[in-house]
Amino acid sequence: MARKTVFITGTDTEVGKTMVSAALLYAAARAGYRTLALKPVAAGCEETAEGLRNDDALMLQAAMTEQLSYSQVNPVALAEAIAPHVAAVNAGVRLSVQRLAGFCRGVMLKPADFLLIEGAGGWRVPLNERESYAGLPVELACQVILVVDLRLGAINHALLTAEAIRRDGLQLIGWVANRASPLPMQAEAQTLAFLAQALGAPLLAELPHQTQSDPRALAQYIDDQVMRDLIEN
Repeated sequence: MARKTVFITGTDTEVGKTMVSAALLYAAARAGYRTLALKPVAAGCEETAEGLRNDDALMLQAAMTEQLSYSQVNPVALAEAIAPHVAAVNAGVRLSVQRLAGFCRGVMLKPADFLLIEGAGGWRVPLNERESYAGLPVELACQVILVVDLRLGAINHALLTAEAIRRDGLQLIGWVANRASPLPMQAEAQTLAFLAQALGAPLLAELPHQTQSDPRALAQYIDDQVMRDLIEN
């Protein structure tokens, strides 16, 4: 059974959740831990000879140390690159918290030190007309890591997301400052300092912008002791 399971969410879509997730996996492996990862729902998949495949899910599959089939990593693969609940309806697929939790629990039974479950978009992304993706980490009682993209509006989005996570009864155990855009944020140092004080959770890493996606290179910015504290506590 996985010793530590965390849910990765972001302040919005396109903030670098997958890149951060893969970097955490590489950093955990470097620190000597066995890792697994899931992206239960992926919207924006390409048709291949093996079926629908999503680049983010493939990145997670490549970054983990243990073996999982693609269908275990990404059990719900949707072709359209739109909101998951809309893509699911268009594909004739019913999304629900219980269904996704069942997929996750199957992987949670496998031996590993660190299991990372990546969400889609932000905290309140809908799954259906009644449920949001936030219901999954609540159902699984996961601790949460928040990815914050350093751009205008970061403080508001980060504080609102952290507030929602805690209101849902979950623990925010850390956050990662990411730079998804090549354009530097104005007053970045002040934003980082404010969030470090206001979020009430440790800053796990500050990641630079990358012109080419390389999560293994980003892992060097995540300290081994950070990973030990994250996984052991």
